[in-house]
Amino acid sequence: MNQYEIIDISMPITENIPVYKGKKEKKPIFILESDFETGSIYESRISINLHTGTHLDSQHHMMSEGGFIGTVRLEDLLTRCQVIDCTEVIGAVTKETLMKKEIEEGVFLILKTRNSLEEILEGDFIYLDAGGAAYLAEKKVIGVGTDGLGIERAQPGHETHLTLMKQGIHILEGLRLAHVQEGEYILSAFPIHIPGAEGSPVRAVLLKEK
Repeated sequence: MNQYEIIDISMPITENIPVYKGKKEKKPIFILESDFETGSIYESRISINLHTGTHLDSQHHMMSEGGFIGTVRLEDLLTRCQVIDCTEVIGAVTKETLMKKEIEEGVFLILKTRNSLEEILEGDFIYLDAGGAAYLAEKKVIGVGTDGLGIERAQPGHETHLTLMKQGIHILEGLRLAHVQEGEYILSAFPIHIPGAEGSPVRAVLLKEK
């Protein structure tokens, strides 16, 4: 008997999925290659940016010398995690926001914000600023998950990404958290095995003991 409740926190990938800044070229394209009217099998193909929907960034997304998705430690992606409620935040999750929470060292931290509650994903979504990222690096979290389509917004130097990546902290973006309460869970967030890719879609779930 399954002793865990499985809570899906992934975005369904559809033709109309919200994408970063609403850029039409980032929308996935579905192509039907065979159906039961044209053959004996049903097969389709998808053309998709690897940072669509719920996805994991590797270091190579922002760092030319950084590792690819094939080098990510899977042990870090089946792990205890902590969801913190930041739904009061307007704009950016900052160091000051995070200092109000008791963040455990060594956890995968997930930020629940207004992104999960309002139609703002393609616009001025809530993000983690560079100061907040530096604070989480000091707390030695192993990963940061966000319900934004990016963990940063309008940072030409990509300070938030780089602050985390240089410390080996995983970045998981595009989560759906409206139905998730603040608390402790087990996170499962494995990427597709595409060794030379800089990112990968993920089916992310939280596990909670029944």
